[in-house]
Amino acid sequence: MTEFLAAALAFPTVVFSFLLLVVLAYWLTVALVGLDFDAPVMPISVSMFIVITWFAALVGTVLTPEGSLRYAVLAGSLLVAALVTKFLLIPVKNWTKPEKPASRNDFVGRTAIVRTSTVTERYGQAEVTADDGGTAVVQVRAAQSTELKAGQTALIFDYDAEGEFFWVVDITTGG
Repeated sequence: MTEFLAAALAFPTVVFSFLLLVVLAYWLTVALVGLDFDAPVMPISVSMFIVITWFAALVGTVLTPEGSLRYAVLAGSLLVAALVTKFLLIPVKNWTKPEKPASRNDFVGRTAIVRTSTVTERYGQAEVTADDGGTAVVQVRAAQSTELKAGQTALIFDYDAEGEFFWVVDITTGG
């Protein structure tokens, strides 16, 4: 145990031993207090980097003799930690990707079922299904002065942002 403590308190490991204690204190606080953070990748990546650097420095300290090689151990442990952390964070970044906010343009190209008695160039509503399986009733307008009837399937082909409605055509006849 004394050899372990001697290696943990020797340069360069001692620098990362202090940082390791800070990381442990942070994660204990998160676990006990339920601290929430907005950017979960940052604390995870910094924690991983410090733990890996500490371990690499500890191994390097044990394997090298006292002297000038300790600065090489410092540089090597930082390099190893940077590479290993980058590799290990690939799946973490995929888990924490923010979801793309839903947009009305996501409905363009989808089919919708007419829910009002008719859809004209001035009035109408249709029900469209989103990627997540949810449905929305949206304002629609028929293109090319055709009328669609309740229950017909229409293709949404454009969104009019100014009027806040979708342009649709009859899917069975193409217009």
